[in-house]
Amino acid sequence: MSTTKPLGRKLRLLAAVKSNRRVPAWVMQRTARRVTRQPKRRSWRRGHMDK
Repeated sequence: MSTTKPLGRKLRLLAAVKSNRRVPAWVMQRTARRVTRQPKRRSWRRGHMDK
């Protein structure tokens, strides 16, 4: 991918990086570990993003 990216693509990539995090520990504590995993986790090797 090129170094210079359009602003729209850059913002989409940034949003994808932010949303690809684990569930915070305080959320697991607050829900008594009912919520332990995030269904939208994405691996850079396996799952691809929509354009």
